[in-house]
Parts: sequence; structure tokens; C-alpha cells
Amino acid sequence: QVQLVESGGGLVQAGGSLRLSCAASGRTFSSFTLGWFRQAPGKEREFVAAISWSWSGGSTLYSDSVKGRFTISRDNAKNTVYLQMNSLKPEDTAVYYCAAAKYSGDYNYWGQGTQVTVSS
Repeated sequence: QVQLVESGGGLVQAGGSLRLSCAASGRTFSSFTLGWFRQAPGKEREFVAAISWSWSGGSTLYSDSVKGRFTISRDNAKNTVYLQMNSLKPEDTAVYYCAAAKYSGDYNYWGQGTQVTVSS
């Protein structure tokens, strides 16, 4: 079992930055692919970014809407994954969720979400 707890959300003006953190329980953190997803009001949840399990080199993947602005990283010693969000836009407003998948499997573990609001 893996438990995920997000933090770092808040209110920021357009053009600003936020860093989200997701702390995970468990002793096999390095064997999980970690992802960030978001859901805006009235919209479906969408993929934002992912970083693969450590033994595969920790490769990253981003949605086109955040590529070049967001950076995902992981610290296996701290069992934490981060999402650095720069040049934020009002359309980035959403609840952001952290998720974990064993190696490259399905995302079976989810955090409770953290609200990010970007004002224009």
C-alpha cells in the first residue's frame, strides 16, 4: 500500500510560480512511477506530468499544455515527488492530484488533491 499526501497549493497571480509536493508512505517508493493530474471545475481529470520509476532512469513526460513551464522531479530519499509550476496561467486553475503506479502499471494510488488557483 502507498499513501500520498499533497501540499503546496494556493492562490497565485498569473505569471507566478508554485511548487507542489507529494509525500508518499512505503519503503518501495523508488519502484513507482509518479504522476500529477488535475481536474478543473466541470472538466474531466487530465494528465499533467509523470516521472518513471527510478531504475528505468527517471524519465519524464509532460502534457503539451504544461511543457516548458512545469517540471516534475522526485527525491527517493524523502519519498517525495514535486511539481514546479512556473509561468502559471488562469487555465492552470484546478485541483491537482498526485498518483502512483507500480513500475509502469495503472495509477492505483491517489492523493486527496490540493487546490491551485491562478488569478488573472
